[in-house]
Amino acid sequence: MKKQIVNQFTEVVKLIQQSRFNAFKAVNTALIDLYWNIGEYISHRISTEDWGKSVVPALAEYIQRAEPNLKGFSDKNLWRMKQFFETYRDHPKLSAMLRENTWTNNLAIFSRCKSIEEKEFYLRLCAKEMYSSRELDRQINSGAFERVMIGNQKLSPVMRELKHDITNAFKDVYIFEFIKLPDTHSEGELQDALIAQMKNVILELGKDFLFMDEQYRIQVGNSDFFIDLVFYHRTLQCLIAFELKADKFKPEHLGQLNFYLEALDRDIKKAHENPSIGILLCKNKDVEVVEYALSRNLSPAMVAEYQTILPEKKALQRKFREIFERQSDFQKEG
Repeated sequence: MKKQIVNQFTEVVKLIQQSRFNAFKAVNTALIDLYWNIGEYISHRISTEDWGKSVVPALAEYIQRAEPNLKGFSDKNLWRMKQFFETYRDHPKLSAMLRENTWTNNLAIFSRCKSIEEKEFYLRLCAKEMYSSRELDRQINSGAFERVMIGNQKLSPVMRELKHDITNAFKDVYIFEFIKLPDTHSEGELQDALIAQMKNVILELGKDFLFMDEQYRIQVGNSDFFIDLVFYHRTLQCLIAFELKADKFKPEHLGQLNFYLEALDRDIKKAHENPSIGILLCKNKDVEVVEYALSRNLSPAMVAEYQTILPEKKALQRKFREIFERQSDFQKEG
């Protein structure tokens, strides 16, 4: 079959897929609207004392008798619709995002996330990344909200001065619980394990990250150098260089990363792209040492940790609160 004909056939398939996606979005929006309206109705009736708590189970039984083929309207689900409405009724700016997410994801977010800021974070993340319920569950379990918020607070001065907005683009700790490595491992073993699980790595980094290559070769003068992992970030429109360190962060690690960023910007970056960003991924780090090392660093770089087990969410929440309490105290003193 001629290539031109194949391309034309491909266009038809894309039309079918787009139409199917649009139909799904329309159905999902209508479903969320329905659940919202039912939740609002029940909330109003109960708050005005027209209905007692026993009325909702009776309503569920009535719906089952009137529409026996309908699923999803048990008394438990009706109470969830009420909770859904009451959670977001005072936050109209989130209305569009609620309707961009499935009911299953909405249910997980408003029932598992405590603050409205955390709920908004996951609503935006799901709408952007189009997470399945399993992928969302993994993000909540791994404390993605806390890790990103902490990361936002720990951006170096140079990172904050970049023209493009890098808020929520990076994490303070990256979780790679899907790789199987002994506690003591080499950088090469870490790199091989990440490459073997690249689909899961992208899920952890974010779907805006496009993997370019491992051991990315750059030539400076008569010498060859190799960057552990290089990605391209679609939204930030820049190259992202990852250097892996299977031990504790040392200030001298930044010199190597800065050199790589200079080479990428001089020889690889295209004219329309933004300056390259470097991420030094270490097994652990001393926060104060990192702050000192980055305070006068002239390249857009950050130092993050990696872990191979899921973190304790309560520990992340404590760390999150401590950082913002210190920041609040500092602002009061200023």
